[in-house]
Amino acid sequence: NTVTFYWNIEALVLLLNFCRGLKMTISYAHMLQFSTSFLNGKLSFTSDNKGRRTHVLPFASLERPDKNIVVDPKVDSLLDSVKWDDKGLAVAIAQNVDTGAILMQGFANREAVFTTLSSRKATFFSRSRSTLWTKGETSNNFINIHDVFLDCDRDSIIYLGKPDGPTCHTGAETCYYTSVFDSLKQQEIEGNRLALTSLYSLESTISQRKAELAEEENGKPSWTKRLLLNDKLLCSKIREEANELCQTLENNEDKSRTASEMADVLYHAMVLLAVKDVKVEDVLQVLRQRFFQSGIEEKKSRVSKKSEQD
Repeated sequence: NTVTFYWNIEALVLLLNFCRGLKMTISYAHMLQFSTSFLNGKLSFTSDNKGRRTHVLPFASLERPDKNIVVDPKVDSLLDSVKWDDKGLAVAIAQNVDTGAILMQGFANREAVFTTLSSRKATFFSRSRSTLWTKGETSNNFINIHDVFLDCDRDSIIYLGKPDGPTCHTGAETCYYTSVFDSLKQQEIEGNRLALTSLYSLESTISQRKAELAEEENGKPSWTKRLLLNDKLLCSKIREEANELCQTLENNEDKSRTASEMADVLYHAMVLLAVKDVKVEDVLQVLRQRFFQSGIEEKKSRVSKKSEQD
């Protein structure tokens, strides 16, 4: 006996999440690759000779899509505008939406980008296996997409998203942890040094100073270590620097002075974050979540939550 179900792409995604919950070995790439060719497809349950029900998932090539497929004209037009190379590929770079860190680089074809837009999971095209693959389909370290950008020439793509865990197969946060300048110095570097922006380089340095607190200290401790060891001193400095920042506005001081005072506020506040084991990334995530929320409403929600706790 065969029971046949029909679904649209939204229902297919729900089905995929259910399959993942059962730990079925069906990837986002395969499921959505199927959906692009058969927007109204069939999932059959058949009985074998022992009376057990088995799942039959028909997969199809994307090279010749069904002529009856209804694709959003905007998506179709967007994909048409990409300058795919002679193999139908474009460079696709995954970037952390909060830290700005470049996570990895791969290649994507038309179907990979369509899958990424549909599933909101970074999907690429494997040149060695000639198939789509979704980052995280085996490790569960997905890159959850917030936006997709094309460059001015439309021949490269950025997947802007939030990773669920380490991106590199080595277990590193990103695939970029080898500094060419460090290598040219011909000196042995302890551990890997990630390609970090200024803010995260500072956070890394503060974290290193915190880790060094457990070691024996020879000589006078650094200013950062003194702040890490003295909560009262740290809080007094944050208040002092914040006041000096406000004075640059009240006293109409020049821009360079404001930038300098803001740098002091950031530095001392980041030391406090290190004491509390809070990452800058966590702070930026909170800010991003507030982008589409009224500041007035957000403050009201904080008051109501505090009242409930009290």
